[in-house]
Amino acid sequence: MSNRPRYTADELETVFDRTRGKCHICHKELAFANYGRRDGRGAWQVDHSIPLAKGGTHHGNNLYAACNSCNCYKSTAASRVARARNGKRRAPMSTGRYDAARTGNLVGGGAIGAGVGALIGGPPGAFLGALIGAAFGSEVDPDE
Repeated sequence: MSNRPRYTADELETVFDRTRGKCHICHKELAFANYGRRDGRGAWQVDHSIPLAKGGTHHGNNLYAACNSCNCYKSTAASRVARARNGKRRAPMSTGRYDAARTGNLVGGGAIGAGVGALIGGPPGAFLGALIGAAFGSEVDPDE
C-alpha cells in the first residue's frame, strides 16, 4: 500500500491555485479536472517541493502542482534544480501576488515614462511618456 495521501477537493484547489493552475517547474498550463490522470491535456500531480525522500513533508507549504512529466523527471531533485533545467527561477505566482505585481509594473512603468517624458517634452511629454511607460509596464510578465 502506498503512503501517498488522499487530498480533499479543497486541498487540491489550494495547491492548484497557488501557481494559478501552472506547473511550478515548467509553467505549463494545467487542467484542474485532470488531476491524477496519466494522460490528458494538462494532467497533473501534487509535487513535494522538498521531496519526502529528502525530509520533506505533506504540509501545505511544501505542495505544488506539477505536470506529470516534470514531476516524474524531477524525482528526488530539489525544485530549484528542476526549474533550472526548464530555464525557470521560481514557481508561478498565485493570482493575488500576480495581480499585485502586474499593477506594480503598470504604475512603475508609468512613473518612469512620465519622468523621461517630462525631461524631454515638459508636461505634454510627461503625459505621453506615462501612457507609453504604463503600456510597456503592463506587458512585463512578473513570472518571467
